[in-house]
Amino acid sequence: MTTIRVVKAKDLPLTEVLELYRAVDWLAYTKEPDNLARALEGSSTLVAAHDGQTLVGLARVISDGASICYLQDILVRPSHHRRGIGRALAERALGQYPHVRQKVLITDDEPKQKAFYEALGYAQTEEFQGGSVRAFIRFD
Repeated sequence: MTTIRVVKAKDLPLTEVLELYRAVDWLAYTKEPDNLARALEGSSTLVAAHDGQTLVGLARVISDGASICYLQDILVRPSHHRRGIGRALAERALGQYPHVRQKVLITDDEPKQKAFYEALGYAQTEEFQGGSVRAFIRFD
């Protein structure tokens, strides 16, 4: 049985988190474990999914708690895809911010991800019907 709960960074052994990130091939995170640990500690909200004792999913939010929240990471082990875990993680994480108007995320151009985020109510900026929106990004 999979459990979904809000956790603190100290509740997540870094070795388990690294294993999860490796399982989904997010290797940019695994190259610098100390940086990932700092990112977890600096997150506003962490939500973990466990199947028994195994970490199978994680969502991470960064927010000012008032005007914006950013869904930074949401990942689920491939062996646990299509079980509703990703949706449960997102809903639990974003549920901490019902009063926040802007809920933002950036992801790569993968059709399955597009479909997943649209199912959660997100729209690509060029498809947003609520007015003119422009997004900028910079990677260093």
